[in-house]
Amino acid sequence: MYKVIIVDDEPIIVEGLQKGIEWEHWDCEIVGTAGNGMEGLKLVRELKPDMLISDISMIYMDGLTMVAAIKSEFPDIEVCLLTGFRNFEYAQQAIKLGVTRYLLKPSKFDELEEAIEAMTNNLKSRGTSEEETINNEVWNLENNSEKYLFETFIKNRPTVDESTGEKLKFTDANNYIVKSAILFMYENYTQKISLLDVAEECFVSNWHLSKLLNRYTGKGFFEILNRIRLDKAKELLDTTTMKIQDISEMVGFQDVTHFSRIFKSYEGVSPTEYRTRTENM
Repeated sequence: MYKVIIVDDEPIIVEGLQKGIEWEHWDCEIVGTAGNGMEGLKLVRELKPDMLISDISMIYMDGLTMVAAIKSEFPDIEVCLLTGFRNFEYAQQAIKLGVTRYLLKPSKFDELEEAIEAMTNNLKSRGTSEEETINNEVWNLENNSEKYLFETFIKNRPTVDESTGEKLKFTDANNYIVKSAILFMYENYTQKISLLDVAEECFVSNWHLSKLLNRYTGKGFFEILNRIRLDKAKELLDTTTMKIQDISEMVGFQDVTHFSRIFKSYEGVSPTEYRTRTENM
C-alpha cells in the first residue's frame, strides 16, 4: 500500500482527511500525521511516505521551504498542498517545485479524491525518474545581490560529472534550496556561521546540503563563504582606508593572519599588496 502523511495545524482538518476519505480505495494508508512543518519533515524522513498532504501556512516553517526540502531529499514523493489563501505566484512556484495538486481550503472531497487519484496514478506509472532540467528562473537577476551570487556561483557551474563524464541534471527543488543557502550565507557572512547553521535554515541535513552545494556550484561550503567574504573585503580595500585588521573582522574573519592567508590563496597577493596594486592602477 502507498504510505500517506498528513500535515496540518488544524486537528479538525486532519481528522476529516483521515475519516472522510476511503483511503483503501486507492490502496493507501495513513502512516502518520503532524501539526506543523517541522514535525511533518521529521515524519517524512522517518517513515519515507509515498504521498504528503499538507497545509502551507504553519508555524516554524514556510510551506514552499518545506516542499523544497522534502522534494530535494525525496524527489519521488507525491505532494498535495492545501491553503486558505489565493496566491497565483505562490501556486506557480509550488508546482515548479514538484507539487502535484494545489487546493484551496475548504477543499471539497471530490477535489481531494481527484488529487489522490492523480498522485497514485503518478506513483503507478513512474518507471524512471523525470528528466531534470537546469532552471535559473528562481534567481532574480534584476536584484544586484542575487545577480552577483548567480554570476559568481551558478552561471558557470559544472554541467558534467568529472568522475563519470555524465551530464549533470538539476531540479527546481534543489535550485531553491541552493539559492536559499547561498542567500543566507551572503546575508550573514559577517557572522560566525557553519554548514549546520545554513542547513538548519534550509530544513535539510548538513550532508545533503554539502552534496547540493558541490553539485550545483562546483564549490564547497567554505569556498562559497570565503569567496563572498573576500569579495566584500576587496570592495573595502578599494574604497576605504580602513586597516587590514578592521576589514578582516568586518567581513567575518576572527583572525587577521588567517584572513591574509586565505586572501592570498584566492587572489595570489596579500591584502596589502592588493591595495597597493589597485592604488597604482
